[in-house]
Amino acid sequence: MVASHSSGSANPQAPDTDLFDQQREDWRRSPNIAFDAWLAKQHFRRSSAEVYRAQWGAFLDWLTLRHENLQTVGTATIAHFVGDLPIRKPQRVRYLRLIERVLDHVREIESASTNPARFIAQDGEAAWRNARDNEPTGFLTSAERAALVAHLFSPLGDMPPGQRWREKRDRALIAVFLGAGLKTGEARSLTISCVETGKPWVTIEAANPAFTRRTRLSPFAVAILEAWLAERRLSELAGELVFPASPSGRPMHKATMLRAVDALIDTAGISQSRTARASPQTLRNTFAADLFESGASVELVGAWLGFAQVVSVNRLHRAWESWHDAAESQQRIESAQ
Repeated sequence: MVASHSSGSANPQAPDTDLFDQQREDWRRSPNIAFDAWLAKQHFRRSSAEVYRAQWGAFLDWLTLRHENLQTVGTATIAHFVGDLPIRKPQRVRYLRLIERVLDHVREIESASTNPARFIAQDGEAAWRNARDNEPTGFLTSAERAALVAHLFSPLGDMPPGQRWREKRDRALIAVFLGAGLKTGEARSLTISCVETGKPWVTIEAANPAFTRRTRLSPFAVAILEAWLAERRLSELAGELVFPASPSGRPMHKATMLRAVDALIDTAGISQSRTARASPQTLRNTFAADLFESGASVELVGAWLGFAQVVSVNRLHRAWESWHDAAESQQRIESAQ
């Protein structure tokens, strides 16, 4: 069965054909059991794993009723399933992210080139999005931020070298979003020379030198980033990118970065307590919120975030104030009950 296979293959670029044949048969014959084996390797918290198991079970039951399976399911079927869910859009997104993630694994085993769930996720006008929205993504609460930072420092445990450096890379990626306010595109192109050794500063280069800026790393981000760069050197990864996608040094794809963030948010136990997705933009907003909380000026926050116009950072500041006031009001209500 799938559960007996090691996720730490010595050479992930050259998988054992027999192992893939066995996994392929497992997913075809018993997708629930195969999912449990896959889930066990993701290192999710128990509470998160239970939610994902229920979501996957609902999807499989829905497919069975329509005489579909993982090999025949297409974009229309997945869109119909997600669109029929009697829940808000953020919860629909969670179902879709899980299906997309699992089908990535299944399609890799099947040597298929497309994942039908991804086309749905990328379609901004899809009908499944027509559900009542919650408030905008906003910010992490202080407790959520603390939980995420604590997870970034948690022990890695035993894992193969190839998995180890990727885990440290992904943790450092979270650190520059949450602790430096970088955008995904900025993190993707960040080079080692832009990180000032022993100092809490990162230079964000732009095609137009007038827009090149420096931003200050939060203390936790300094430690996480330094640990990653040390691991990067030990792993002898090629190139100058801080966050390479592979040992050859090629840049990460944005979708890979988003999946890495989703995975760490999940394992930190944050995603299930939120009604909105904690995206890289959420982490960037939270970096700004932490600065506002500490009394930093709007102008300084705007400069570190790279806003070309003051109106942009003022808008963010007003959004934070509204979010902060709403959070305090909710806390008073809960305390009075």
